[in-house]
Amino acid sequence: MVIRILLVDDHPVVRHGLRALLGLQPDWEVIDEAEDGSEAVDKVQRLNPDVVLLDISMPKMGGLEACRLIRETAPQCEILILTQHDSPQMLREALDAGARGYVMKSHAARDLLDAVEAVSQHKSFTALGNRD
Repeated sequence: MVIRILLVDDHPVVRHGLRALLGLQPDWEVIDEAEDGSEAVDKVQRLNPDVVLLDISMPKMGGLEACRLIRETAPQCEILILTQHDSPQMLREALDAGARGYVMKSHAARDLLDAVEAVSQHKSFTALGNRD
């Protein structure tokens, strides 16, 4: 089964790097990108991805608000937060908003592939930066 992924981050270089990393995985397809939460909500409705890889801090609409809207309008879609925020409080807010997973950008090389795999199977995956 192909895992269809939507990348959402306001930095093009981050999206480019994520696309390159995720594209190496067999049966994973990055179907599109968005640069803010509003665009993400629209693209989820049109493209129906399996997993949305979502940043928190973005212009127009942040990731937590987008997460809530995606969860309401596309409950079958799983959301994985990929963020710079190494905060237990932010982790709780993301999970409360409907995210299935939470990964630090600084540890994406270590955690991202496992996290995408887990959330695509409707399993939780959370890791703050201090995890060894």
